[in-house]
Amino acid sequence: YEKGAIILTSNKSYGAWGEIFGDTVLATAILDRLLHHSSTVNIKGESYRIREKKKAGFFKIDSSNGDQLIPPANLSTDA
Repeated sequence: YEKGAIILTSNKSYGAWGEIFGDTVLATAILDRLLHHSSTVNIKGESYRIREKKKAGFFKIDSSNGDQLIPPANLSTDA
């Protein structure tokens, strides 16, 4: 404990971690330990990968739905 460094990245806000883990108490405990003596860098803006894919025409943008990205019909989004 407190002997080394770790870099952890996420595209989710701290408030969404309870939903990710399915348990807000567990998420709070995990965040409490991760954020103790930590530095947080919040980067806002569009992803470079998404921006390049939009330029290449890989995604369409639905302006009627808050500029949501729409993948091509031949791309499966099922997990």
